[in-house]
Parts: sequence; structure tokens; C-alpha cells
Amino acid sequence: MTLRPDTEPPVETTTETNAAGVADAPVADPAAPHEPAPRNALDRFFEITRRGSTVAAEVRGGIVTFVTMAYIVILNPIILSGGTDVAGETLGFAQVAAVTALTAGVMTIVFGLVARLPFAFAAGLGINSFLAVSVVGQVTWAEAMGLVLVNGLIIVLLAATGLRRLIFEAVPMPLKLAITVGIGVFIAFIGFVDAGFVTATGSASPPVGLGVDGSVGTVPTIVFVVTLLLTGVLVARRVKGGILIGLLSGTVLALVLEAILDLGPKVGADGAVNPQGWGLSVPELPAQWVSLPDLSLVGQVSFGSFERIGVLAALMLVFTLVFTNFFDALGTMTGLSKEAGVADARGEFPRLRSALVVEGVGAVAGGFASSSSNTVFIESGSGIGEGARTGLANVVTGGLFLLAVFLTPLTSVVPSEVAAAALVIVGALMMSQIREIDLRDVSVLLPVFLTVTVMPLTYSIANGIGAGFVSWVVVRSFAGRAREISPLLWIVAAGFVVYFARGPVEALLAG
Repeated sequence: MTLRPDTEPPVETTTETNAAGVADAPVADPAAPHEPAPRNALDRFFEITRRGSTVAAEVRGGIVTFVTMAYIVILNPIILSGGTDVAGETLGFAQVAAVTALTAGVMTIVFGLVARLPFAFAAGLGINSFLAVSVVGQVTWAEAMGLVLVNGLIIVLLAATGLRRLIFEAVPMPLKLAITVGIGVFIAFIGFVDAGFVTATGSASPPVGLGVDGSVGTVPTIVFVVTLLLTGVLVARRVKGGILIGLLSGTVLALVLEAILDLGPKVGADGAVNPQGWGLSVPELPAQWVSLPDLSLVGQVSFGSFERIGVLAALMLVFTLVFTNFFDALGTMTGLSKEAGVADARGEFPRLRSALVVEGVGAVAGGFASSSSNTVFIESGSGIGEGARTGLANVVTGGLFLLAVFLTPLTSVVPSEVAAAALVIVGALMMSQIREIDLRDVSVLLPVFLTVTVMPLTYSIANGIGAGFVSWVVVRSFAGRAREISPLLWIVAAGFVVYFARGPVEALLAG
């Protein structure tokens, strides 16, 4: 049975006729499967029992998702505060940390209550890097956030009018599954890089290598390996809370080792590099656990970029933001819904339109709060792997993010090397979806292969989706199957061609 989004499942019925041959009112088919009755109002609202979950599983999943995402409260300020705008201004680290946690908490809870799915929100890493590196060299930070807000409004409009859903439905099932698999490989690759298990060599051949000088002999990476193997054993043995137990155990191990060895950060405050140090945050209990947040960045938005750099150049920046935001989120939600078991045979999931609208609102909220566009995070897969199936897990995750607004120092206790282990486990679980794709046809194989590989190799979900879409349209067309391709997919593929060529296009507009 295929369920339509934003509707309740139909009850299977039969009709009986009376002696005159007139059909009576429909009655329930006794042979139809009966769903278990909800236990209370909370269960009924979030459909916990119906999705085969429990309150305990949702709480565990929500906690695991927060633990694997908490790094964003530290990383987003590092990225955004490192960018100097055209006026020579920078964003304060503490201010960005506060609005990062605030926006993530609010949007995660809103999505959980509206879409009732366990997909947590936070500042998207692709877009925040794009803002800090490419955008603020042309405009001010307030104007950059104004562009993010415009991007969000466009996405909301596309979702509200149903166009975003039509694009979602136009994507063939093999590509939807490939997106899930690609995201799984991407998640795992992020984990390997965060853990220092895979590092850049600094040379053209090979560009990446194992650990430091081909060795994983650093303490943080060894902690990652131990946490990965422990978590893998727990998950393989179907231990409830296996991922959470693994994360907590790895964190305790990291705290003990740091207390004994005093490794410190990989990059010191003076810029000195310590290859033996911890990547993003040092695992140590903070001296001060509670701090009052500085929310002065909220509302610091301007639309002056259209005057400063011209309408065409500003629209090109918005186009890039929309494409990245639109397809990153679409791909992530596709993968997570499959992993959570809430997607139907066509890859659609309940309350699809509501989910797409709220995701667009996340971009608006992120721009308004100056935390960068907020979107669905692939790390939500860790909570799903722990058993989360409903929006109740989002309420837990969002509540912890709101608490983190006041406990920013405490969010750095879990090192990225420990959180990375959960990402690798979840990536492996998501990769299992590849078994559902028939790869005997090369016109399917090549687009699927490009989708899966381009994501991690370019560090972008949107790039992987674009490579898959364009190759699907070209290869399938010349293989004599052009009539099977949705006209909307042709349009999106053409848009991706422009997206991939945006550098020369921007240069042309600038000239």
C-alpha cells in the first residue's frame, strides 16, 4: 500500500450487500492487519507505537543525535568567525555559538512537531563555508545573511506550491536509493576524516592517506578505532542503546587519556600544529559549565547586497545557495527516511510537503539569526540507528540544543574522534540500501555510481545528486529511454549544468 504524504493511512474495508443487492456501508475487513492501538495522547500524536518504536528508544535516539551533532556549536563559530567581510568586520565566536545552538534547537523541535520525523536541524556546513569563503568577500555579514534569508523564502515558496515535491517525485527510484547509499558513504568519510583516520597528504599523489604518515598511532585516532569496534560489536549483538553506550564509553576513555597524557588540541591558539592532539575539541571537563548567551546577532540582516554588487551578481549567489540548500536537504531526507523505514515504495514519506516547507523555514531562521542556513543534518542517522522513528526524538535533541545555549562549554566534552565512530557505523548501515538497486543495466549503474562516489569525493551531497541527475538524463536518453524521463528531471538536470558551470557564469556576469 502506498501512503500519500500528509494523510492518515486508509483503513482496509469490504462492502457487503443486502438481500436486495444494494451495498451496505463499508465494514472493516477482518482479514486486514490491525495496527496496535496508541497508548496515550503522546503516542497518538507522534505515532510511536505505529512506527514500532518506544518512548525510551526515542529518548535514546534523540540523545545520540545531539551527541553526534554537538560539534556544530563549536565548528560553526570557527567557520563563520574566521571570515572577514568586505567592510573588514567579523562575527564574534561566542555570539555565533549562542545563535547556532538556539536556531538548531528551535528548528529541530519545530520539525519534530510538524513533520513528526527524527531529522534534526543545524547550520549546514556547505553553506556556512560558502558564506565565509566566497560571499563575505563581496558583501557584509549582514548582507550575506540577507541572501541566506532570501534563499530560504524561495525554498519555502517552492515547497508550499508543491514544486519541490514534484521534483522529488520526478526522481527515479534507483537514484533515490543511490542518494541514500551516497549519503551513507559520505557520512562514513566524514567520520574517517574527523577522526584523523583519513588525512590529506599535501601532495598530488596520493591526495589522501592513512592517519599521520601512513600510521594510526595517535591517541585520538586509536580512541576512534576502539570506539568504532566497541560500538560495532554492540550494534551487531543488538544491544539496546549500543551507539549511545559506545559514545559514552569512548568519551570516558578520551577524558581519562587526556587527563593522563595532556595531549591538547591539534591546532593551538597560536596556530602551532600538534599532530598528536585532538581535532576539534579537547575532552576535558570545563571549569565553567554555565554561561549566559549573547544573542545580539539575531536580526542583524540586510538586503543591501543587491545594491552593493548588483542584482545579477546577487541573484547568482542566491542561485548557488538555493541549489545547495534544496538538493542537500532533499537528498538527506530521502536517505534518512529510507533508513528510518518511514518511506514508501516510491521513496516518499509522511507529511512530505510539511517537511519540505519547514526545511525552507530553517534557512530563513538561520539567516535571521546569523547562524547560517539551518537544514536537516545527516548525523540524524545516528539517532535513527539507535531506534528513533518519530518527531519525539527531535524534541529531545532540540531541547538539548536549547540547553546548550547556556552550556556551550560542556558541548566540547565529546571529542570529534569519538562522535566520528557513530558516523561510520551509521554510514555502513545506510550503505546496505544498495542491495535494492538492480545494477545490471549500465544506464542505471553509471548514474548510481556517480551519485555515490561524487558525494564523498567532493564533500557535497548536492554535487553527487547533480552528477547522478545529469548522467541519468544523458545516458538513459542515448540508450533509447528518453520517454521514460520526467520533463521536470530534464529541467533540473539543466539547472545542475548551470550550477556546475557557475564559476564561468559568474565571471561572465562580472565582466
